[in-house]
Amino acid sequence: MDEKLQKVLARAGQGSRREMETRIREGRVLVNGEVATLGDRVSLTDTIEIDGYAITVTEAGEGRRVIIYNKPEGEVCTRKDPEGRPTVFDRLPKLRGERWIAVGRLDINTSGLLLFTTDGELANRLMHPSTEIDREYLVRVMGEVTEENTEALKKGVVMDDGIAKFTDIVDGGGEGINRWFYVCLMEGRNREVRRLWESQGVKVNRLKRVRFGPVFLPSKAKVGRWVEMEDTEVNSLCAMVDLKVAAIKPRTQQQKLEVKRHKNKATAGGARRGANKGFDWQSSDKQEFKPKKPGKRSFR
Repeated sequence: MDEKLQKVLARAGQGSRREMETRIREGRVLVNGEVATLGDRVSLTDTIEIDGYAITVTEAGEGRRVIIYNKPEGEVCTRKDPEGRPTVFDRLPKLRGERWIAVGRLDINTSGLLLFTTDGELANRLMHPSTEIDREYLVRVMGEVTEENTEALKKGVVMDDGIAKFTDIVDGGGEGINRWFYVCLMEGRNREVRRLWESQGVKVNRLKRVRFGPVFLPSKAKVGRWVEMEDTEVNSLCAMVDLKVAAIKPRTQQQKLEVKRHKNKATAGGARRGANKGFDWQSSDKQEFKPKKPGKRSFR
């Protein structure tokens, strides 16, 4: 391997290539004990440090990890929050020489599926508009929704940041002024789902992402818990965005222990929740995914 330094750092999950270029210019990156300069190339045998911390250097695709996290309401999609609110990174498994990168964001009042990866290039490709990856949400709206409203939402609505639309809308049932819908869109603009419904005079009071491209929120990923994708699943995700796939290797002992520890915690948490009567709409149980009188979901 002989690659540009900023590319290797981005792949190691330290940030985007542009962010890495900035750190190199600021003299915060050392290669073999010397201050790096923009344009430097590195290999597997080189020692790299950022702000005094050693960085793990790997071949493209080697050691790539992806986890599915079931985000609860109340968590923010940032590493550190100045207001002290819990973040989506708080419960993720710890890493050495790498860091988790969130694939997109969900606002504080939205729950559901979030992908995290250690591969910066994979994260960038999954988020880039050119890949046209669809997102599916389960949404509860308050107010009257007519056929004219849904047709307008699928045709397109002019917003402050351009035209937005749902590629599909399926009635999920409901009673009274609250109704459930499954909606699908191709972008991830700020509060896009909420703003689209608000353009039709109704308010979103529950919102959960249940799918990102080919990745569905699994029932075993309870609220506030993560599930690691298998290597074959990660390779399928990479192939979809034309990224080099990695050779399948057995998990390290540390990875096996992490998975086992997480399963034990998830089992204990499930037992506690099961003892609590009532319906938790944020859970991934079948009851929540089957609202009354669900419609046919053509986009699945």
